[in-house]
Amino acid sequence: MNVLSPDLNGLDVSRETVERLNTFVALFQKWAKAINLVAPSTLSAAWNRHVVDSVQIYALYPGPHTWIDLGSGGGFPGIVTGILLAETGGGWVHLVESNNKKAAFLRTAILETGARASVHAIRIEDAPAAIEKCDAISARALADLDLLLDFGLPWAERNPELRFFLHKGRDYQREIDKALGRWRFDLVKHASIVEPDSVVLELSNLSRKPQ
Repeated sequence: MNVLSPDLNGLDVSRETVERLNTFVALFQKWAKAINLVAPSTLSAAWNRHVVDSVQIYALYPGPHTWIDLGSGGGFPGIVTGILLAETGGGWVHLVESNNKKAAFLRTAILETGARASVHAIRIEDAPAAIEKCDAISARALADLDLLLDFGLPWAERNPELRFFLHKGRDYQREIDKALGRWRFDLVKHASIVEPDSVVLELSNLSRKPQ
């Protein structure tokens, strides 16, 4: 098993949190052999490619917040966020994953790591009826920005302070330009610490433009 340094993107964590992350990666690699959690080519680089990539989300918005992680899949960044929240003793992550096999993996990961999270095995479109409010929304390799904002709008309307933290690849500017045709939002682009051409888009003050 890989041993993770306690220093994650400048975020100091306890030995217990390091052990939880190690437990999660071992579990992830075991389950990924049976079900398609991520691209097989990235399995051997799980730490940098997935864990550190997820930690940078929490580092941008640390503290005991309530998160919704859309299309949680293999647990990145949602389970990692939940593990980091376990150290604070507060906050929560609502993992939305409609695939039952992936949802079963996420439930097992929560049990074995003590992550502060719960799984909602429902379609994203149905999630606003099941989850009332949140402080932040995360999503990784899920959908085009325009569609992600459609998904998140019900929660943005309930909480004017809501923030989105969305991983995007090298084509992110095209997605932003497309989204600006329908939406108003404040935007901060954070350079990814893992992929040089990628970013984490932090959006706030979301509203739909008049038609």
